[in-house]
Amino acid sequence: MHIMEGFIPPEWCILWYALTIPVLILGSLRLKKLLNTEHSKSMLAVAAGFIFVLSALKIPSVTGSCSHPTGTGVAVILFGPSITAVLSFIVLLYQALLLAHGGISTLGANTFSMGIVGPLCGWVVYRLFKKFSFKASIFFAAAVADIMTYVTTSLQLALAFPAFEGFEGIMFSFIRFLGIFAITQVPLAIIEAFLALTLVSYIFKYVGVGEGELWAQKA
Repeated sequence: MHIMEGFIPPEWCILWYALTIPVLILGSLRLKKLLNTEHSKSMLAVAAGFIFVLSALKIPSVTGSCSHPTGTGVAVILFGPSITAVLSFIVLLYQALLLAHGGISTLGANTFSMGIVGPLCGWVVYRLFKKFSFKASIFFAAAVADIMTYVTTSLQLALAFPAFEGFEGIMFSFIRFLGIFAITQVPLAIIEAFLALTLVSYIFKYVGVGEGELWAQKA
């Protein structure tokens, strides 16, 4: 998912930054409200650490990008989409600077896919499924957050590099990129979902489901 430095044209880099920055501003404002207690700080550290470790495990997939777990499912369940976007941005920035994983020019694009679209889709699934099954809601939220990240990345690459002119060229490239990603990403999403289920269940068991949901509502 980490589109490498300089891989997509500058105009697309600017567009993805323009779409990402407003969400980061909103998330930063909401994050500020959660930093009043040590307890929330520790949970933020756990969520950010989960994103950092899992998203650093890259597997080569498509020229200019890669496959890996995203780890955003845990953060979005605990804190909601906007704060997850901020945590993802911080993680992706560190990875770009310290691990040569992604890049600064593509940071907006990578944050948009991994930090915004993926978590938002996972959050919607969590809110829908938790009415029926708590464990299923966590599992599918994490899996969907992971997979939708790669759906978005596939679209980003297809828009930047259509197979030929017109909508058909974009869709051809989109399906091609998505098909290559799916080989590695579907099993990774399932593994990540089990890890997220284990971690969130543990957190909610000792912290309390009510408090976890309160964080998400504030976020």
